[in-house]
Amino acid sequence: MPYAIGVDAVELSRVQRVLDRHGERFLNRVYTPVEVAFCRGRLPELAARFAAKEATMKALGTGARGLAWREIEILPNRRGKPMIFLHGKAAERGRAIGMQDIDVSLTHSRELAIAIVVGFSSEEIDRSAARSALIEWLRGRGLL
Repeated sequence: MPYAIGVDAVELSRVQRVLDRHGERFLNRVYTPVEVAFCRGRLPELAARFAAKEATMKALGTGARGLAWREIEILPNRRGKPMIFLHGKAAERGRAIGMQDIDVSLTHSRELAIAIVVGFSSEEIDRSAARSALIEWLRGRGLL
């Protein structure tokens, strides 16, 4: 079974700027009500969850295309360990690639929040075909 891995780092100052500019609109677009209640406006918690959502999208193989931020929810268990909950199209994508045992680790400093997501996927990737498709796409645009 291949690994599904994603990593992301977010500057806390960037999240603070967006919060200052868009406030509730940003919170309601990116975080679930439960995440907002848990984080209680704590910038490091919000930034770490933002990074975790990005990392999860990478592990799912989609990037931000086609998924809503709130379809990925990062909440702690009763001991504080963060867990990922997939909803809507994110859950559909997880099922489509056979995502199993997805896990996340969060950390932050005064300046940076980092998240790493690891899971297992039953999706078999033909690396040779993927490389060939990329080369064809680059050639078609005159970039190679």
